[in-house]
Amino acid sequence: MKLSKTSWLLLTAGIFIITFASLGAVRYQQANQQNQLNEQLTLAEAKLNEFQIEQLSYQKGELEKQLSQANAQLRTAKDTLSQPTGSIATSGTLFDTAKAYGVEVTELSSSGLVSEELEGVPCSVLSLAVRVEGDVSDLIGFIAELNNDFMSGVVQSVEISIPETISEEEPSANIQLVIYTYQDD
Repeated sequence: MKLSKTSWLLLTAGIFIITFASLGAVRYQQANQQNQLNEQLTLAEAKLNEFQIEQLSYQKGELEKQLSQANAQLRTAKDTLSQPTGSIATSGTLFDTAKAYGVEVTELSSSGLVSEELEGVPCSVLSLAVRVEGDVSDLIGFIAELNNDFMSGVVQSVEISIPETISEEEPSANIQLVIYTYQDD
């Protein structure tokens, strides 16, 4: 079958029209898909931003809660360290405790108040050297009670001497006690 020039032209024009129409339809579908994907992306970004804002709000709340707890702990520590350390009050407590445990304070000396930092907190520090005499069990009870009587104090060292039974000396203890007091800025 032989086709004329006009037929060839019409056939070629038809093929081009069909090809362009097909390409146009494919391009139209791609444009629709692109628009749908852009809408989904915008929605996902909005949800992500909302989620991030919620997370930041939650983290901020948690950090504020932790800060509040830390401030409360700091106030408690300051209150504990703010106990009086004046010589008279400290000596009175020491002698009262000794009396309660049936031991006798035979020596009491102090190097005086000095300023130090305890874990970054400014404090006044009172160092005491105490010598007490009494029964060994009473000495031990007295030493243990010192840590309770001076909540911001610590017994740094203890040396207990127990004389031989022939000697008339009583058992004694040399105690190094340090008492910390918070210094307001």
